[in-house]
Amino acid sequence: MNAIKSLLVGAAACAAFAAAPAVVSLPGRDAQPAAVISAADERLKTMTLHGDRLAYRDEGTGDVLLLVHGMGGSSNTWSAVIPLLAGKYRVIAPDLLGHGSSDKPRGDYSVGAFAVLLRDFLDALGVSRVTVVGHSLGGGIAMQFAHQHGEYCDRMVLISSGGFGDDVGRVLRLLSLPGAELVLPVVASRAAVFAGNAVRALTGSSDRFTARPSLSDRDHRQAFLRTLRSVVDFRGQAVSALNKLCDTMPALIISGDDDRVIPVEHARAAHRLLPNSRLHIMPGVHHHPPTERPETVAGLIDEFVAAAAADMPVAA
Repeated sequence: MNAIKSLLVGAAACAAFAAAPAVVSLPGRDAQPAAVISAADERLKTMTLHGDRLAYRDEGTGDVLLLVHGMGGSSNTWSAVIPLLAGKYRVIAPDLLGHGSSDKPRGDYSVGAFAVLLRDFLDALGVSRVTVVGHSLGGGIAMQFAHQHGEYCDRMVLISSGGFGDDVGRVLRLLSLPGAELVLPVVASRAAVFAGNAVRALTGSSDRFTARPSLSDRDHRQAFLRTLRSVVDFRGQAVSALNKLCDTMPALIISGDDDRVIPVEHARAAHRLLPNSRLHIMPGVHHHPPTERPETVAGLIDEFVAAAAADMPVAA
């Protein structure tokens, strides 16, 4: 009976996945060109941290920007942004454990554990101060990092960030349920995504998705689900950063006005709660500003860091 229930839950997740946007399968217009990703992979460095292989990019010199990707992502999230910033800053972008080319241990994938990982990673690199930049789940990790290890953090940039409310896309809620393990390899396949795109085209939807064949790999899939279930349950986001916000730290909040994973209202609410923040809403942008509008994102980060470093007031 339990197996049947799990299969039914999995089938529901599969149906929802074909009908709605999710972090697991990014909109096609958000995806990086294969040539860009290939070039980024060639720039990866590695270190062994607490016995696990950690892959990362480390480019440029100057004040340090620590770029933290979201769930199911990797340092490739920042492939188009890094070259725009590395001429002026030292840009460090890890593949978090369980993601990208880093190891995928059977361990703790909570935001607190990721915050500790970032601290130890910076210690290994000999870096003592950063501007931490987080996208999606990476935004929640950035806030947790600033809360736990504020002595490392000068300021933070939160892009399409989680952690500001319960609302999250229904697909992620469904994938947090038992049974997702059974259908995730299928719904992330090229065939399933092609079929979903065909249905969306027939219904007039402009959304298009790309397959995530890595989720057919058992280790990738288990790491993804552990990460998801550490922050999301069937009711929505289960972890809140609202009681951990540092209201004195300069913050830049960026969101797309067509984000269907995390509502743009979450960004507006965070801005209201953070008196030393500035807010930028990007029209026509979905959940992935670093890949949809990399030039704009890089320009906003540069302007914000320069203003904060000069101790200029941060405008609303």
